Amino acid sequence: MRTFCLLVLIGGLVLSGTPAFSHHGTGVSYDASKPVTLKATVTEFRYANPHPQLFFDVTDEKGNVVHWSGEFYPNPAQLIQGGWGRKRSEVALAYGTKITITLAPSRAGTPVGAILTLLNEKGEAIMGVAGGGPGEAPRGGAPIPGGTGGPR
Repeated sequence: MRTFCLLVLIGGLVLSGTPAFSHHGTGVSYDASKPVTLKATVTEFRYANPHPQLFFDVTDEKGNVVHWSGEFYPNPAQLIQGGWGRKRSEVALAYGTKITITLAPSRAGTPVGAILTLLNEKGEAIMGVAGGGPGEAPRGGAPIPGGTGGPR
């Protein structure tokens, strides 16, 4: 019985530690020393843990459309601290929204990146992402449409 309890305890400790090892490092996946700025159109936005995801289309000079995705540095808890709850974020990044986005591109060369700056058509920061790094609570940005302005 003692051996069984010890094995269950060890198994529980191993399983509870697994998520800590599974989190990725943005420096490993993305190259912040070579930022890319793109004009794009939002196709989908997912406000989820561990980091919200943005999907968008970029049309090149030849008219070819490339489907991109970007990962936000801030997690939802940090976004909420900065006034960017789910509803406000989803309104600001609705399907068809025109954006200018700067990414740290994927080191693998795929159309994926970590979002460094994200601006709407008026040049206002969306979701408070305006050059902040990992761990920074996002601030500022465009007021919610129909709202009284300022972060919520």
